[in-house]
Amino acid sequence: ANLLEWKAVYDAPAPHTVPLPDDWATAPPLHQLIILRVLRPDKLVAAITQFVADALAPRFVEPPIFDLPAIFNDSNDPWVPLIFILSSGADPNAELFKFAEMRGMTKKLESMSLGQGMGKRAKEKVMDGKQQGLWVLLQNCHLYSDWMPDLEKLVEDYSREDARTSVHREYRLWLTSMPSDAFPVSILQNGVKMIVEAPKGLRSNLLRSFTGDPLSNPSFFAACDKPRAWHKLLLGLCFFHAVVQE
Repeated sequence: ANLLEWKAVYDAPAPHTVPLPDDWATAPPLHQLIILRVLRPDKLVAAITQFVADALAPRFVEPPIFDLPAIFNDSNDPWVPLIFILSSGADPNAELFKFAEMRGMTKKLESMSLGQGMGKRAKEKVMDGKQQGLWVLLQNCHLYSDWMPDLEKLVEDYSREDARTSVHREYRLWLTSMPSDAFPVSILQNGVKMIVEAPKGLRSNLLRSFTGDPLSNPSFFAACDKPRAWHKLLLGLCFFHAVVQE
């Protein structure tokens, strides 16, 4: 019978939610995690997530809502780069373009994706940007590791105290990159870092939908003369989208 109970735990689709047999059911949660690590290592991350949520609070395992305006307002110095650290399935471009529109910088946003042979053009954009007050977005820095030392020198040259006066007050350098050993450490240390994660769970997906464009726009949200039906339709569509994302 005991073997059957352990087998039930092993075969369960969510073994971290199934009580362990015998005295293990009352063992400390950390000890139960060790047992799960032996039985079902594929579910260890989910179990640890639940452990942290139970021991501390769910907010410690839920990614915060991505608030680009608040992050931007915390970085007042134009020579400080803003770095999007990407995870699989995450793309901050739409939010950045929307934010540029809010700030009246749409026509002053220069964007390019890095790759072999793009170093000279990228350097020209950075130099033009710091002189003319442009926003320069260099995407996928991890794909052009050979040029990262040049980027590091570029940023260091205009970040020195004796060179900062040459940087236009409206200039901003935006960088996107997957985690990479080739990314310059000095830029990471001195820049504003934003980890961009795809939402996890129905709640996070719904929050992302309702706090993002266009639902966050009051004129769009209240555009219909039948608000009750309109809001029900929006909720149904967002819920369906969240289920598909999951």
